[in-house]
Formats: sequence, structure tokens, C-alpha cells
Amino acid sequence: MKTITIGSCVSVQGQEVGQLADGRILVRVGTETFAGRPIRMATGLR
Repeated sequence: MKTITIGSCVSVQGQEVGQLADGRILVRVGTETFAGRPIRMATGLR
């Protein structure tokens, strides 16, 4: 499961299905596929 951002305010979470040459990743939600920038996980949070 991956979370990506599309634009400045929209995020999408789904199954990762690929990666584009510009660094964006592809995620599938149902029958739709979205391209966006991966969200980095925070470290050191409790």
C-alpha cells in the first residue's frame, strides 16, 4: 500500500503498480490508476 500526492492538497492511497521516469509512482485504486509523488514516512514519531 502506497500513498501519493496529486497536486497540493489531494492524496491517494492504493496498490503500487509502477514508476515513471520522472520519479512519480503509479497506484491503483479499484479500476483507476493514479500518478503522483510518494509521501515520505515520518521517522522518530511515537
